[in-house]
Amino acid sequence: MRQHLGWKARTVLAALVLPPLLSILSFARLARWVSERVPAPTPAPPETDLAEWTDRLLRRWPPPWRYTCLRRGVVLYYLLRKAGRPAALHIGVRRDSTGAFVAHAWLTRDKALLFEPPANRPDEYRVIATFPEPGQAMP
Repeated sequence: MRQHLGWKARTVLAALVLPPLLSILSFARLARWVSERVPAPTPAPPETDLAEWTDRLLRRWPPPWRYTCLRRGVVLYYLLRKAGRPAALHIGVRRDSTGAFVAHAWLTRDKALLFEPPANRPDEYRVIATFPEPGQAMP
């Protein structure tokens, strides 16, 4: 149980640091930076706990931390990789009914969605970026 306290602290730190970096770094650069700074896996709580803690924090905080699918995705991508659990982060776009572009970010493992609310439909989006890039090894 004590190790979960460390993961809660790690979640808070990741949620504090990573979302503001999205404002100053390109997404590709931030994803590379996250991937390069993940040391050997450490024991982690269930993935659903990581997602719940992340959602709870980001939904309560003001900008630049406020919940968006991209901020959530980046934080969870980091936490999962830190836990030694493979995950891919995808960004996609589509046009809505008015013709405006809408973007969405989501996580997968072995092409299965991770933590995606049922109302979201990533299959409706054209993927424009995936991290790690196809062909790159995941942890």
